[in-house]
Amino acid sequence: MKPSPPHPTATPTATLVATVAALTLALAACPAPPAAARTMPQPGAAAAAAAPDPVVFVHGWNSDGSIWATMADRFRSDGWPADRLHRWTYPTSQSNTTTASRLAAEIDRVLAATGAAKVDLVTHSMGSLSSRHYLKNLAGEGKVDAWVSLAGPNHGTNTAYLCGSPSCADMRPGSPFLTALNTGDETPGAARYATWRSPCDLVVSPDSTVALTGAVNTVTPCLQHTAFPADKGVYEQVKAHVG
Repeated sequence: MKPSPPHPTATPTATLVATVAALTLALAACPAPPAAARTMPQPGAAAAAAAPDPVVFVHGWNSDGSIWATMADRFRSDGWPADRLHRWTYPTSQSNTTTASRLAAEIDRVLAATGAAKVDLVTHSMGSLSSRHYLKNLAGEGKVDAWVSLAGPNHGTNTAYLCGSPSCADMRPGSPFLTALNTGDETPGAARYATWRSPCDLVVSPDSTVALTGAVNTVTPCLQHTAFPADKGVYEQVKAHVG
C-alpha cells in the first residue's frame, strides 16, 4: 500500500489572516466604553452655562425690591429659575456713589452663588444712576450683559428739587454726579443698553431725560412713573432685550 499523503501544513500567511480575523471578531463583540468613562463637562458648569443670566433688579428712590414682584413672577413663568432673579433692596437716601459700591458687592455675590459670568441689570427710576456709575467707574462693564433703565432720570429730573437727601441732590439736572456720569461715553463697554420712557411720567421730567446716546431708546404708551415695573407690555420688551 502506498503511504497516505502528509496533511498539508498551513502557510504563515494563512495563519496571520486567521489571527487578524479572530481579533476583529473579538473587538466587534466588545461593548463601547460606558458614557461615565468619557470626558464630560462638570454638571455644575454645564448648568450654569445653560441657564439664563441672573437678573439683578435695582429699584428707585423711596422704594424697595418688592416693586419687582410682578415682573419677577413673569420671568419665572417664562423659564427663569428662581435663583436667577434677585430683587435687591438698598437705602435710598444715601448717595448714588455709595449705592453703586454696594451694588458691586451684590453683583459679585450673585455671580459667585450662581456660577454665571455676567448678570443682567433691570433698573427703575433712580436705580439707573447707581447702576450706570457701577458700569462706568467700578469696572462693572465686564460683569453686565444687558442693562435696562425704566423711567431713569439719566440727565436729571426737576422733581429732585423737592427732596433734600444726597441721592436727590445727585438727581438734579446739572449736578456734579450727573455731569461726571454723562461726560464722554454714556453707554460704555460691551453691555447692551436700553431705556424706556413715557410722555405721561410726571416724576421724571422732562421724559426726554431718560434716553442715552448708544442705547436702544423706547417711548411707551401713556404710563405713570410707578407703573413701569408691573406693565405687561414693558415686561415683554425687557424680556426680549435681556433674553
